[in-house]
Amino acid sequence: MNRFFSFPNPVNDAAARTVALGVLTMAVLALATNTPWLLIPLTYGFVARVAAGPKISPLGQFAVRVAAPQLTKWQKSVPGPPKRFAQAMGLAFTGAATIVWLSAGWSDARWILIPLLLAASLEGFLGYCLGCTVFGWLMRRGVIPETICVECADLSRRYASVTNAKP
Repeated sequence: MNRFFSFPNPVNDAAARTVALGVLTMAVLALATNTPWLLIPLTYGFVARVAAGPKISPLGQFAVRVAAPQLTKWQKSVPGPPKRFAQAMGLAFTGAATIVWLSAGWSDARWILIPLLLAASLEGFLGYCLGCTVFGWLMRRGVIPETICVECADLSRRYASVTNAKP
């Protein structure tokens, strides 16, 4: 059961970007069509990905099994813990939007999706993970222990094989 509730490390960047574009699409669709119930599958997706990576997330499964294998340009491995943190940030925003929608109405809840739109756009289109940046910032300040992501704490480890390679 412990393995089920795990997050991949490393993460395929193409899959992460595909998930971000899927989140962006669903959030834009919810806002453009004035359809607040789309917050439910959006929030579920974040819960599923934070809890178990792509295993029980339909969008995660699509990204890993269908889209990512086709996106050879974006095939690179990135550390998993910052990506999980980014998914948790998405959960915070969609969870808050869902609670506000159910308690105060859609007109108030929709504004909570704006940071999610920004973060998903940056990740999906540019490959810049805002959640990963916040993760690094918290790690440098000692809020997140270095043991959570040794590779994140010391980037020279990531490039050690490149710099130590013999010509």
